[in-house]
Amino acid sequence: MPSEEIPPETMTGAALLAACSALANPHRLRILGALADGRQYVSRLARDLGMSRPLLHMHLQKLQAAGLVTGELELSEDGKAVKYFEAVPFDLSISPQVIKALVPTLPVSGEHGKETG
Repeated sequence: MPSEEIPPETMTGAALLAACSALANPHRLRILGALADGRQYVSRLARDLGMSRPLLHMHLQKLQAAGLVTGELELSEDGKAVKYFEAVPFDLSISPQVIKALVPTLPVSGEHGKETG
C-alpha cells in the first residue's frame, strides 16, 4: 500500500487519536502482544503479564474504547462468569498524507480529553 493512500472511510481523526493514545503505553502494548495469538481470559492474562486484575482491567478498557480489543463474558462449565478478551485485527499506517486527510475530522481541542499545547 503506498504511503500516500488515504485511510479507509471509517478512520477519523478521533479514531486515530484514540488508537495512538491507547498504544502509547508499554502495559497496553504487552497486553496486545499477549493477545496476538488468540483470546485469553482476564485471570490468566493478569498472571502471564504479572499485573493486578484492576490494573489490567483499566488498560483493557482503554484498548477496548479505542477498538483494539473486544471482550466477551462467558459461563464456564462450573457456572462461573469468565471474561475473555481478544485483539481486533488492525494495521495502522500513519504518514503526513494520512494525517492531512484526517485533519478535517479531528475533534475540537478539548473534545478528546485533555487539551494539549
